[in-house]
Amino acid sequence: MSGIRVAVVGYGHVGQYAVQAVQAAEDMELAGIVRRQASGKESATVTDDVATLGAVDVALLCLPTRSVPQAAVAYLNRGINTVDSYDIHTSVVDVRRDLDAAARRNGRVAVMSAGWDPGSDSVVRALMEAIVPRGITYTNFGPGMSMGHSVAVKAVDGVRDALSVTIPLGTGVHRRMVYVELDDGASLDDVTARIKADPYFAHDDTHVAAVADLAQLVDMGHGVEMTRKGVAGATHNQLLEFSMRINNPALTSSVMVACARASLKQTPGAYTMIELPMIDLLAGEREDAIRRLV
Repeated sequence: MSGIRVAVVGYGHVGQYAVQAVQAAEDMELAGIVRRQASGKESATVTDDVATLGAVDVALLCLPTRSVPQAAVAYLNRGINTVDSYDIHTSVVDVRRDLDAAARRNGRVAVMSAGWDPGSDSVVRALMEAIVPRGITYTNFGPGMSMGHSVAVKAVDGVRDALSVTIPLGTGVHRRMVYVELDDGASLDDVTARIKADPYFAHDDTHVAAVADLAQLVDMGHGVEMTRKGVAGATHNQLLEFSMRINNPALTSSVMVACARASLKQTPGAYTMIELPMIDLLAGEREDAIRRLV
């Protein structure tokens, strides 16, 4: 069945699950996978140029975070909506401003930071703050594998492969346990210094260890526990809690697919998830969703 035509750009962990999520969506059609070189294991058309896929409504940018801004602008310039899971919280506002200009210039929509954090967790935080306006929200991640942090370590000179595990210490404080396979001749001390200087790790308690076989440690499970305690109106001691345990790339791709659907219902510009009407994330008729969920 034809529907929203989606291209999956990149075929790492998130890209592989994104293909499955698009194929499972009742209102979507997988146009193909865009990557540098086919492996023969893909379950769809593979190309290194999205233009060969024909009409594409939305590109899911399943790429390392630091590649997203440039890639998003390139796809917007081609007249294709974009959805990404950009996850460097401190630069979201700046990147959104740049993507907004590109999206408006091309009459398209970019939905950014559409993973689970930032992304769906951002929506929960916004709802918590809306109904308990005065207070503090703590977001505690893990324990689990952080894809963004792991990719950042893999880019460090001297690292052959890497895994970053997030350990929650409470009240929004985290420890990063980083495991690396070193290139021949690389110094663990030098690699550790480079990792700790990266913005992904500079503000957390980070520990780096060298291992012989990283594959023995990989588990894509992750999770979050969010708590807000504060005041609603003039009434104190309001306590809100949210918790989930997930497969990291699978949930990320599912959020991206929902945002791809929503992107076609917005006016041109760039959006984070807290700016999207929640009903636009859902497939099917609007009144059916209202009847089912309200």
